[in-house]
Amino acid sequence: MELPLGGRRIVDLTLGISGAYCAKLLSGAGAEVVKVEPHGGDPLRRWSCADTVAAGDDGALFQSLHHGHRAVVTDDGTADDELLAGADVLLTDRFDAAAVSARHPHLVVTAITPWGLEGPYRDRPATELVIQAESGCLAAHGRADRPPFQCGGQITEWVTGVYAAVATAAALRSPGGRLVDVSWLDIANLTGTNFGDLFDSLRGRPLLDTVARSMETPSIEPTLDGYVGFNTNTRQQFEDFTILIDRLDLLDDPQWPLLGTRVTRWDEWNAIVHEWTTKHTTAEIVERAAALRIPCAPVADAPELIAIDHVVERGVFVDDPTGSFRVPRRPWTIDGEPAPPPAPAPRLGEHTGQIAPRPAPASPPAPASGLPLEGIRVVDLTAWWAGPSAAGMLAALGADVVHVESTKRPDGMRMAGGMFFHLPNWWERSGFFLQANTNKRDLTLDLSTPRGQELALELIQGADVVIENFTPRVLASFGLGWDVIHAASPSTILVRMPAFGLTGPWRDRPGFAQTMEQVTGLAWLTGHVDDQPRIQRGPCDPNGGMHATFATLMALAHRDRTGTGCFVEAPMFEAALNVAAELTIEYTAYGTRLTREGNRSPHAAPQNVYASAESERWLAVSIATDAQWQGLCRTVGRTDWAADPRFSTHRGRRTHQDELDDAIAAWAAERTVGDAVAALVAEGVPAGDTVDPRRASEQPQLAARRFFESVEHPVIGPHLTPGLPFRYSGVDHWIRRHAPVLGEHNDEILAALGVDDAERALLTERGVIGTRPVGL
Repeated sequence: MELPLGGRRIVDLTLGISGAYCAKLLSGAGAEVVKVEPHGGDPLRRWSCADTVAAGDDGALFQSLHHGHRAVVTDDGTADDELLAGADVLLTDRFDAAAVSARHPHLVVTAITPWGLEGPYRDRPATELVIQAESGCLAAHGRADRPPFQCGGQITEWVTGVYAAVATAAALRSPGGRLVDVSWLDIANLTGTNFGDLFDSLRGRPLLDTVARSMETPSIEPTLDGYVGFNTNTRQQFEDFTILIDRLDLLDDPQWPLLGTRVTRWDEWNAIVHEWTTKHTTAEIVERAAALRIPCAPVADAPELIAIDHVVERGVFVDDPTGSFRVPRRPWTIDGEPAPPPAPAPRLGEHTGQIAPRPAPASPPAPASGLPLEGIRVVDLTAWWAGPSAAGMLAALGADVVHVESTKRPDGMRMAGGMFFHLPNWWERSGFFLQANTNKRDLTLDLSTPRGQELALELIQGADVVIENFTPRVLASFGLGWDVIHAASPSTILVRMPAFGLTGPWRDRPGFAQTMEQVTGLAWLTGHVDDQPRIQRGPCDPNGGMHATFATLMALAHRDRTGTGCFVEAPMFEAALNVAAELTIEYTAYGTRLTREGNRSPHAAPQNVYASAESERWLAVSIATDAQWQGLCRTVGRTDWAADPRFSTHRGRRTHQDELDDAIAAWAAERTVGDAVAALVAEGVPAGDTVDPRRASEQPQLAARRFFESVEHPVIGPHLTPGLPFRYSGVDHWIRRHAPVLGEHNDEILAALGVDDAERALLTERGVIGTRPVGL
């Protein structure tokens, strides 16, 4: 099969993970990627977490991100106009992106930067920790009696690469060029705060008299031989959990099913759970939980992960061309066609002088305006967050998306509004649903009934894309398998997002973001050093959604060439493995078993969050370069550090980080966060405030970027909602329509299918359609 982006040329000027992962996704779809570097090369070439890359070699992480790319060297690491003239996309992490876009109007210029191209923080130094802090992500994680902790594994940088790839691939569908402005900060807020600001708005903005951070339970729990991960997103899953631990009596107390009760009675609850879990092995618990349909997985580090039977049977990991380490395969397929085996990564400057010039467009089109998916129609059968976020991205980019749910089984994410049970129509008050379903229309259909199935198939016959995230057996049980859809509508694309894929021993298991974080190693990298692994609570849902969105865009490109619809598989598990890849790469390449470090990181030292002179205000500091180290020494008045050979290298600072932490903590404790950040930033040091996620819309950079958009909703009134974490030239705002209330567009959609008033009344009477959840 010809790959969807075959013939496209991508010029990559970026350094680091975000741009490289974006380029990797594009090249995995067939694009030619030309990496342009200065003579010293991308610092990632010399990187490994254990500092074990031999002189003259390229690190395994760099190689994995650049398989099959070509590499050229220029004096300043920029691309000349001749190379850009024949390119389709420029990936850059520099602030001259707008000027390049103006000079080459045919190009999609995707700028990937920590803060975005404009705004008061644009020129501030940044690292992953500082971005998580300023976005509200960091302050959302942890117990109230301990400092907050970061999401480990450089997760923001990886997921930024996915969003950048989606934004770029969508922009390629427009006839002209476009400037795309992707911000790590926006992505950290969108994926790591659980919409804390939106929920706070829904609560009426009460006084912030409690800490923002919290943890789920049951979640990761100790077993006889390790750790096991649960999540109980629904009441049914919690009830089944009480059966699992032989404590059905807990349901006699109506408070235990409430997460708030389990958090406030944390020690009592954990004693109950651990009394059972510590008497059983992880494997035994996973097997018993799977039989009860409880989302559950072993909490794995690298050696455990690569040995899991499901991973082995599906062939998820493949060998690097050098044979020296293993990497996760491309996390999507079209019509079951596997990705080509990875090609070798280029050596520094290997293709200098060998890139054949391509002619510039004879008549460059005007820069694109409007939305690239206008005219595309999507039937959205997804629920919860990952699937709706994928369909929501398609809707934001211009597609007409119909979200299908039923009154018997509404989208489960509506139930996150249960904290507002005392208010009318509480199921319309979930921040998750309100964000992930903007710009959509809503239709209720009971797909367990023959008429519901008939109407769904009629709706599908007019659609370009159908997207769903049921467990594998469900779609066929509704009479809507691929064979039925393809026969009825040969041009329609079916995108399936099963948690663990359509084959393998885990195929029928349910899975949520928490499950993915537990099993892929992301939880192993998250939490305090003296504590157990902790889940990241969020990123794997939108990460899975954006990988599926990217695969959908590739399927549309494939259909543009063939005229025929196709079948896409985009498992959430494999999407998560791709952004957790460093864990496995480090182990298989160097034998390094990465683990959690609290707020420290292999990539920066010293790095941590420090209590300030203000109660519950934490200062984030992160030193990634020698120049930043010198700036820190000047700021805290420790010129002796600058001359101390123990601290002259990154490795030395990592070795002596306890000593450095103590001194920085003493300095921070005497200052307000604002004063400390201002002093550090003035010296070029990455530093930030740990913003409360409940007030993230007030963060100056997020406000300047207009990341939060005002939306008027018929039930809850006006509210600020996060939009997309990137800006498009020619597009002023992303949210054009509020998230729909249940069944809001039944009459409109069914009338277009020829269902008259009388039949709609009959369908309502029989419960096939409706506007209120059954039993509520």
